[in-house]
Amino acid sequence: MLIRNARPWGGPAADVEIADGAITEVRAHDPLATVGADVVDGRGRLLLPAFSDVHVHLDSTRIGLPFREHTGSPGVWGMMLNDRNNWRDAEIGLPERVAGTLEQMIAKGTTRVRSYAQVDVDCRLEKFEAVLAAKEAFAEEAEVQIMTFPQAGILREPGTVDVLEESLKQGADVMGGIDPSQLDRDPARHLDIVFGLAEKYQVEIDIHLHEPGELGVFSTELILERTRALGMQGKVTLSHAYELGSVSDAVSRRLIEEFAELDIAMATIAPAARRPLSLLQLVEAGVRVGLGEDGQRDYWSPYGNCDMLDRTWQLAFTNGFRRDEHIELALAVATLGGASIMSHEAPRVSGLGSRQGVAVGDRAELLLVDGETPTSAVMDRGTDRTVIHNGRVVADGLRVLGR
Repeated sequence: MLIRNARPWGGPAADVEIADGAITEVRAHDPLATVGADVVDGRGRLLLPAFSDVHVHLDSTRIGLPFREHTGSPGVWGMMLNDRNNWRDAEIGLPERVAGTLEQMIAKGTTRVRSYAQVDVDCRLEKFEAVLAAKEAFAEEAEVQIMTFPQAGILREPGTVDVLEESLKQGADVMGGIDPSQLDRDPARHLDIVFGLAEKYQVEIDIHLHEPGELGVFSTELILERTRALGMQGKVTLSHAYELGSVSDAVSRRLIEEFAELDIAMATIAPAARRPLSLLQLVEAGVRVGLGEDGQRDYWSPYGNCDMLDRTWQLAFTNGFRRDEHIELALAVATLGGASIMSHEAPRVSGLGSRQGVAVGDRAELLLVDGETPTSAVMDRGTDRTVIHNGRVVADGLRVLGR
């Protein structure tokens, strides 16, 4: 395939050749060249890496359904109970909701997804199976990893461990954990189960951490200890970690250094009014950092619209970024950063000025979008988009082809 007259990362117009799912040549655009079959007209649009959403709850989505009043109570347990009390009563079935949301994500430019699938004694494998079905239905349009996720904790309800293990037997890609101190109140046992199941089924780990201040640091230190002791470097991601930057500069520096040493990745949803670790410092230290949308207009929150370009704007805004190089860093985190979490073959974001993902040898996971510069694309969030997965056009004009 040839993409003609596109501007990689906002640079000069180029013609980009793709073969076997990878970029094989990038050359100056030739307006006089003969146009043959299997050519995508870039029309002078930006050519960027496609988005990677590495923190999304497809299993709780209400995208496409009538808007409803938010009824959740504060705190993880209260929100979880609100979801538990409502998710079965939605206007259409969960498999249709999950598939429709994934389709919209792809149409807007996301081709790599790590989705949570809540597994507990209430829903058992019902949510996991809905996400698995969507993954299989869109296997030609996106790469999807499923994390089996104990949203209700692991220890509070007997039988949870058994159903978590069953999901791993059925193909879950990642083992999840959540607030080992605050929710389950037995962090050692919680983490023993999480790391034990991950080792047994040879999957990676992703731990939700909403815990505040010193408590969050304490749980993080237990995670660091296990990662080091079990030789699981490069196999652990911390999600949220809202307040790890709130204790002191010395603690922040130490945690960032240990994350880099143990190759522990970070997934953020660009939260407001929190004190996470510095995005700039994390990237400069070599830590893999990715972005996600979290819930999609669900029983937890009215936010989320399947558009990672919107969430990239939020990442830049909540970090107070104004300089182009900083906003481009947010864009790199939203695209390549998440890719490096899902696959160690993908290069991590290398710092300010990083314009990877559109050079010879890179995977052809690409997005054509209207915009003058990468920064203007983030600010304007245009809708003239063409999405390429594994070297093939899978969506155009905000519609997945053939659907």
